[in-house]
Amino acid sequence: MKKLILSLFFCYASFLCSAQSNADEGLAFQYYQQGQYQEASILLEKLFNTTKNDTYFDLYYTSLIKLKKLEEAEKIAKKLIKQNPKNLHYTMALARVYQEKGQLDAANKAYMETLNNLPADEFKIREVANIFYSFQAYDLAISTFLQGRKILNNEKIFTYELLSIYRYKKDKNMLVQEYINALPQMPELLPQAESVLSSVLEDNADYLILQAALLKKIQKEPQTEIYTKLLIWQYLQQQEYEMALRQLIAQDKRIKDDGAILFNTANTFLANQAYTTAIKAFEYIVSKGKENPYFLSARIEMISAKYQMATTGQFDKKAITDLGAEYTAIIEEYGKTAQTVFAMKKLANLQAYYLNDLSKAEKTLEDALAINGLSAAETGQMKLDLGDIYILTQQPWEAFLIYEQVAKQFENQAVGNEAHFRSAKLSFYQGNFSYAKSQADVLKASTSQLIANDALNLSLMISDNLQSKTDSNALKMYADAEMLEFRNLPAKALTKLDSIALAFPNNSLTDDILMAKSRIYIKTNDINNAVKVLKELIDQQGTSLWADDALFTLADLYERNLKNNEEAKILYQKLINDYPGSMFTTEARKRFRKLRGDNIGT
Repeated sequence: MKKLILSLFFCYASFLCSAQSNADEGLAFQYYQQGQYQEASILLEKLFNTTKNDTYFDLYYTSLIKLKKLEEAEKIAKKLIKQNPKNLHYTMALARVYQEKGQLDAANKAYMETLNNLPADEFKIREVANIFYSFQAYDLAISTFLQGRKILNNEKIFTYELLSIYRYKKDKNMLVQEYINALPQMPELLPQAESVLSSVLEDNADYLILQAALLKKIQKEPQTEIYTKLLIWQYLQQQEYEMALRQLIAQDKRIKDDGAILFNTANTFLANQAYTTAIKAFEYIVSKGKENPYFLSARIEMISAKYQMATTGQFDKKAITDLGAEYTAIIEEYGKTAQTVFAMKKLANLQAYYLNDLSKAEKTLEDALAINGLSAAETGQMKLDLGDIYILTQQPWEAFLIYEQVAKQFENQAVGNEAHFRSAKLSFYQGNFSYAKSQADVLKASTSQLIANDALNLSLMISDNLQSKTDSNALKMYADAEMLEFRNLPAKALTKLDSIALAFPNNSLTDDILMAKSRIYIKTNDINNAVKVLKELIDQQGTSLWADDALFTLADLYERNLKNNEEAKILYQKLINDYPGSMFTTEARKRFRKLRGDNIGT
């Protein structure tokens, strides 16, 4: 019984000691983190003397240095070295004191002795480097890892540690070099390399560091494809799309690829509006022949790129005619099927809005709607397009009927809401403002943020500009201008917009007119005039319902068209700060962070 009581006593005493130790540890860390080094040093000294744990020693020693108790720290280090000469913590601690005391020769001598006497032990080498890192001697930590590679005769080891330190130091040259050295043996690092480099490399000069290093490596090791992949990524980052394409074609020929890599990157060109480069890429894939798995897809995307160029004002009438002929050739070659309906839709758009052949456009869409096997959503969207053509052919009642048909069939769905909105716009074009507003008011609760925002803008514009006879008459002229824009008659639309102020001075549509003009200028690729009117709207109409739209549109132009990221950042920031409730705020914040260099999504 006495033995049991004695055993229980020792267990209880051990538990109390453990609990006390845990309490001291928690309090010591708290004091240390709060910069209360005097209180921390007392507890850390106690914990180190009890456990001989080097983690406690490092914190205890740092506390002494922070308190400028250098003589005491030197005395303790020398005592511990004498007791345990093989413990590198104590040797390096003494060197650190020498450094703090300004005895740099003695400190460097001790550091070099440590580096020169590193054991062929991966764990020990990491331990030494981590000690250097703990007191912010980053260059010495790097030297330790590099020396460790020599000792262990392994160039792949410590890659992640070195990358981490180079990134922390923002040592761009060494970060680039480390990735380049590591990638051939560790190709799985490529996504990380792209992500990290995009956040560290800040301007063209930085990217030239990467480009020069890669070109040098490719010249020596042309068979190492990972270098070409990173170089292509670098060209894409710098928007040097022609250079990227050149490398892609060379790579495709070298590795005898089926065109998959080139096809995917061509779509990146397309997304960045590098239409000419995208067309060249697709043309190269098409030149591989019909047996190539990407032949038809590339042919379709090539025509799509030409279509996008045509509808952004970069092609002349002949080019548009040629494009229509290409769509017609696809339809004739493969027939009018569910697989070619995309070509029929694009052809109808060209016929209606660019070739001024409304009867053909109407017939093309009606033929497309007669094809079996189309999805309900696709049929609904084509009916909306047909309704638009009915407006152009001065059949507003037919347009209204088909919009209402789609709205009823797809009630509370995106296509249905779009049909309701187009019906409201038709009423607006006709000057039936009360009915247009009533429909827009219903759509303000739409689940689609874009439709809801458009409906809100239409409702507010009508209500804000029916306060007087002058404003009502001005609004009718504005509706006529929007109709001209809808008919793809931009010059006539601009003339009509400019005439509103002459016919009705001091009308309330100034901000609406400026926003409408900016849309026309952007559509016709007149970016300078678009910037001019958007700036005028922002500067003079800051309380307008279009103010946030104008800010976002202007920022987008600076980012994508004018390649002025600094100005784009300023505008995105202004939008975020001044209009926190705007539907554009989330996207503006995302773009701002990307332009600032944040690593989005990590």
